[in-house]
Amino acid sequence: MESNVPLEIEASAEREASELFEEFKELTASEFFRRNKQMLGFSGKIRSLTIVFHELITNSLDAAEEAGILPEITIDLKRVDKDHYILYHKDNGPGIPEDFVTKVFCTMFAGSKFRNIQSRGQQGLGCSGCVLLSQMTTGMPVKITSGYKQGDKIKGVGMTVKMDVKKNQGLILDRKEIELDSTGVSTELHFKDVSYSLSEQGAFEYIRRTMIANPHAKIIFKDPTGQRFIFDRATDEIPPMPKEVLPHPKGVTADDLIFMAKHTDKRRFRSLLTSSLSRMSNKRIDEIEELTGIDFNKRPKDMKWEEAEIIVDLFQKMDFMAPPTAGLIPIGEEQVEKGMREILEPEYVKTITRKPKTYKGGVSFVIEAGIAYGGKSGRAIGEQKKAEIMRFANRVPLTFDQGSCGITEALKSIDWKRYGIKDLENAPITVFANIVSTHVPYLSTGKQSVAPEEEIMQEVRQATMKIARSLQKYLNAKRAAKEEAMRSKIFETYVPVILKEAALLAEEDVPEYEEVLAKVTRKPKILEEINVE
Repeated sequence: MESNVPLEIEASAEREASELFEEFKELTASEFFRRNKQMLGFSGKIRSLTIVFHELITNSLDAAEEAGILPEITIDLKRVDKDHYILYHKDNGPGIPEDFVTKVFCTMFAGSKFRNIQSRGQQGLGCSGCVLLSQMTTGMPVKITSGYKQGDKIKGVGMTVKMDVKKNQGLILDRKEIELDSTGVSTELHFKDVSYSLSEQGAFEYIRRTMIANPHAKIIFKDPTGQRFIFDRATDEIPPMPKEVLPHPKGVTADDLIFMAKHTDKRRFRSLLTSSLSRMSNKRIDEIEELTGIDFNKRPKDMKWEEAEIIVDLFQKMDFMAPPTAGLIPIGEEQVEKGMREILEPEYVKTITRKPKTYKGGVSFVIEAGIAYGGKSGRAIGEQKKAEIMRFANRVPLTFDQGSCGITEALKSIDWKRYGIKDLENAPITVFANIVSTHVPYLSTGKQSVAPEEEIMQEVRQATMKIARSLQKYLNAKRAAKEEAMRSKIFETYVPVILKEAALLAEEDVPEYEEVLAKVTRKPKILEEINVE
């Protein structure tokens, strides 16, 4: 049957499709994210500014820790006009060598290496994403000062740069050498269509929560009103760096195997698997080869999708040793407690770091939990204190999408009344939960909520309930001490009066009664810290 569509319309449609295809082929990473900035987390005025804080603070913490430096960050946020701010960010890290400044701030990388490592990074685009947002909303360039070591000397450079979105690279508008006496990077960025807020999702709260999970850091923050906040470090212990670990066979997909095959220098698929997966021996590969009938001596690049699916399906049916956990670096009970005490100043705090577990059979994770009661714990709403849930993934606060998060679901499913908390929503309590993993199962590209994996939710519940039992003992002892104090006060108030009146009636002297009264009142000692191991 002949088409009724005129030939010129068909030709026009073909030309449009061809032009669209050519445009798609030429689209750089930075141009793609300029059109889809919501994929970087830049959606909404408050959220956009919080994501900027996240990217800059995370980069500073990572750089300092890798260099063995205790991080110190200074942030100054100035309001120019409504929804228009200038952000000054400075750190004491090792600095960025001049040749790499534009690559760090103006190039969005698309890496090809398959890595399995615990990382703070969420979007993976860091400073370049912040520069892109600044440029998109104000058209202003970014000013960067970098102090770095060159041999035994500190070299300083100041640059003004813009991002060439079409080429995904930086344009240097101005450059000068400057004298510096310390290493580190400082940036000046302009933003519009963002908003500073003291809400639970705002930039200030992001800093506050960051300090709890990173007690070795120090952050000095000056807000748009000119108020200066100093968040001191609670410990001088720099956390050890996470190590890359090989993925577990039960934690990979067919796509992962194809990706590995395309980016390997191994000559045989057999050697690729033994070098790229944990718990994979030649004996185990011989077994897989026999069961699947696939030739594992072929070149990795010749591996077909159907074959990868067959191998992955077999992985799920086989028994493997649990994945290695040496690469996971939790914050640690003591450090979490120091962070919570420094920021929340609670009257009671208890923390726990659980032993490593796995979800989906092959992805290792560690759950850390903490409970703080009293002091500055909880959220202040007017004169009332309400409970707050602080969620973290690899030390990074998750401040958005709380309602859809598996961590929230797990915590709210606990029967808090059993632990002395009659109404969790209206209690002066902060509940802390951190998941440590090389692969956190986020629910969406925003990476602000954790998927409700059964194993993860169970670990969050078990960790929290264990320390909640400790809180229960503390609250019971506190309640008992209060009742005892009230009982003592009654005796102390009325016994002397009764004795004096009785002595007056009997025309006798008032007897010494202090020692007897002390025994009767059983005056309690000051409530001591309770051992609830």
